[in-house]
Amino acid sequence: MTQPSFSEVLKNSTWSDHESAEGDGYLKALMAGRLSREAYGEMVAQHYFAYVALDAASRALADDPVAAPFVFPELYREEALARDLETIYGADWADRIEPSLPTRTLVARINQVASWPGGYVAHHYTRYLGDLSGGQFIRMALEKIYGYGPGGGVDFYRFDAVGSLPRFKQEYRARLDALPVDEAEKRRIIRETKLAYQLNTEVLGDLGRIARAEVAA
Repeated sequence: MTQPSFSEVLKNSTWSDHESAEGDGYLKALMAGRLSREAYGEMVAQHYFAYVALDAASRALADDPVAAPFVFPELYREEALARDLETIYGADWADRIEPSLPTRTLVARINQVASWPGGYVAHHYTRYLGDLSGGQFIRMALEKIYGYGPGGGVDFYRFDAVGSLPRFKQEYRARLDALPVDEAEKRRIIRETKLAYQLNTEVLGDLGRIARAEVAA
């Protein structure tokens, strides 16, 4: 019997966590067009703080043999998120956003594992595979709801420099399967990935209070 690849094990081990994140009330309200631009901007703001930390970890680990295959400058999101925030909030966007408590917890964890290549891979996988997959459906919905186009608003979800997204994701999974780590480290990466999903889901859960307030108004 053929043993499943590490990318398959990782996906299957975190599937319930993935479904939990997708079922969040904030996303349902957002995708239904029930939230204001500012309420959408709250999610963009939380992404901004998380990706500043994740992009910094990428740069710090660019020469590490385990992490380097997952360092893709074409994926860096900080500049795209800044454009989105300026489109939503205006030139003073930086003064109008702040990280929520769950986001501060997530950022602290990313910073904590920034010197552990396996931990970096776990958080990178959790964020980017979602952005490259379901994130594309979110982008198309938000373009229709808010009228955003290229240049700001939903640039976070645009990965034009990557080329073919299916091909890129296939290559990404191949790199996961080729990770030069032992089974104990793979199990550790799986545990960290599950934690990363939990922390990201808590960020969305906190945004739910904004959705509830707007929907009730």
